[in-house]
Amino acid sequence: MRLSKVFYDGLIKENPIFVQLIGMCSVLAVTTSVVNGLGMGLAVTGVLVGSNVVISLFRKVIPDKIRIPAFIVVIATFVTIIEMFMKAYTRDLYNALGIFIPLIVVNCIILARAEAFASQNGVVASAVDGLGMGLGYTVALLILGALREVLGAGTLFDIQLFGPSFEPALIFIMPPGAFILLGILIGVFNHILKKKSKADA
Repeated sequence: MRLSKVFYDGLIKENPIFVQLIGMCSVLAVTTSVVNGLGMGLAVTGVLVGSNVVISLFRKVIPDKIRIPAFIVVIATFVTIIEMFMKAYTRDLYNALGIFIPLIVVNCIILARAEAFASQNGVVASAVDGLGMGLGYTVALLILGALREVLGAGTLFDIQLFGPSFEPALIFIMPPGAFILLGILIGVFNHILKKKSKADA
């Protein structure tokens, strides 16, 4: 198994947001700014890598009958560690993300990777898979967060981009704007992937 392919698949070919369309609830909720999107993306990446490694290490000793509860316990442990870290060192981000930090436990991206990959592959490959999927998720949140912040507030990383005459389109920092932009991004991303696969064929 080529690790570069595993990483590429998670980042691009099987991107959890733009291709698989999983874990969408937090994506639509937290991407009102780039900082929020980046924070959520890195938190999910940390949980993905950590839980994939631990599940891969113990995959041969976890009985099939309790594998899902065991996976959830491992995932919840990493979510708790990251939540405590954010609460201690990035209080503003912790407050901005709110309930969506503990909800990482039930994010279907993480459970799906534990079931489909980490429980069947070695530690290194599982870590690379978690990193690729996590960064794919983070990139999607960054792009969506940047577009929503620029169009909806006229800022990027809280830096004003336009003059006083600029009137932001407030719809883009509300849920309907998130749906509209996400739909456009999914369409563009998949169109590019199709063109690339035709060119490679």
